[in-house]
Amino acid sequence: MKLKTTKKLISLFLMLSSSVFAEEIKFRADSMSGKSGSKNEATTLTGNAYVKTETMEIQAEVIILSGENFRYIVAEGSVDGKNTESELDFNCGKMRYDRTTKIARLEDSVHMKDTANDVTADAQIIEYNQNTNIATMQINVSIKQKDNTCTSAYALYRKDQQMLEMSGNPKIVQGEDSFRAQEITLNLDTQEITLDGRVSGTVSDTKKEPAKKEPAVEDKITETEPAAVENIPQEEANPEALEETENE
Repeated sequence: MKLKTTKKLISLFLMLSSSVFAEEIKFRADSMSGKSGSKNEATTLTGNAYVKTETMEIQAEVIILSGENFRYIVAEGSVDGKNTESELDFNCGKMRYDRTTKIARLEDSVHMKDTANDVTADAQIIEYNQNTNIATMQINVSIKQKDNTCTSAYALYRKDQQMLEMSGNPKIVQGEDSFRAQEITLNLDTQEITLDGRVSGTVSDTKKEPAKKEPAVEDKITETEPAAVENIPQEEANPEALEETENE
């Protein structure tokens, strides 16, 4: 059965069931077209498209639901999403999500944030496995956390263990210090770095000069007004002259 509609802000609920699971999908868009009633169901949402599953929220210009029980979700154009189970936010140019394997592939200027651990990552491709909580990042990888800025061509982010494994000209910059090697592992909890192969780096001596101690109040030099001079009689002021007068 073919389905086509152009009603604004469509909001529908689908109860999808199989021998393995039952999941509710909510979606809306400016327009929708597709077919249903077969094992290869496909629905295209266009314009302000939005899809929500039990663990994923996706917004994009176009979203396509396809496969048996709408197993696959493909989103294109200004994709914004959130994995509510893993507490990951992301935006990219294109994504593909498999609801069965729980694997999301994000492409085209991907930006992802692990809100629970305050870790941000940028790459051209990020593949995230929701079952293992592992993100595989490729091409122009940049990861930031605390005082760390990490760059490489390839990286593996193990969210549960808070471990970052990098290769492909990896580099870590911590403040004024930098480290390079063929492979670098960073423990994001303890900040411990492991370098392997052609290790190099720079470490700056950033010892600060001890702060100057302020003098105590009693040690401070203060200017005071000159003491007032009393009107002293001439005789008292010059006792020698008084003595000469008496002798005469």
